[in-house]
Formats: sequence, structure tokens, C-alpha cells
Amino acid sequence: MKSEYVDGVWIKEFGAAITVCDKDGKIVEMNDRSVATFAKYGGKDLVGSDLFSCHSEKSRGIIEAMMHHQDRINCYTIEKNGIKKMVYQAPWYKDGQFLGLVELSLPLPCGELPHYLRQA
Repeated sequence: MKSEYVDGVWIKEFGAAITVCDKDGKIVEMNDRSVATFAKYGGKDLVGSDLFSCHSEKSRGIIEAMMHHQDRINCYTIEKNGIKKMVYQAPWYKDGQFLGLVELSLPLPCGELPHYLRQA
């Protein structure tokens, strides 16, 4: 029995932009939100293109460092057009082998998020 959760079907309409590149920096996947986010840069036509070509020199350096040190993540917040987002970039693997990077761009629902300290 096949589930709607198998093969990444749930990702397509997920409420955050998900962009995936391979280990050479080629964009291999974008969900609907990612396509909309990057529409003015080509949207879905960015699949197959070079991730490095659409970033500044500083950003390219961060991405290259993540490619060479495959246990690194990069996480930050931005605000653009009145929308605050958290951007989380991390490696992805298959059977323990590094295959590239995933970027999640999550719109934050409010200005300040509550922060909780949980006991172990």
C-alpha cells in the first residue's frame, strides 16, 4: 500500500520553500513555495541550473564551505517585504553518502517567537 507520505509527495505543497541541490551545486528539486519564492529568477526553470550562479560571492563562500565540510549547517533569519523568515541550510544524505544541500525557508508567523527551555 502506497502512502501519500512516501516519495516526498507531502513536500510539494508544504508551507515553506524547500530547495535541494546536488553535491556539485546543481539545483535538483524545488517545491511549490520555492518556485514561487524564486519566480522572478526563473522559478521552476532553475531546476538544473547552477546554485552558485544565483548567489553573491559571500554566499558562494558559505555554500562551498558547507560542501567541503559536510557536517556544517547554516541558519539565519531575514526580513524581506515585511515577512520575516528563518533560513536553514543543511546537508542531505542517502545511505550515509553526502549528496548535496537542502535549504528550508520558513516564514515566521509573528515578530517574536516564544522560546522555551525544556528539562531533559
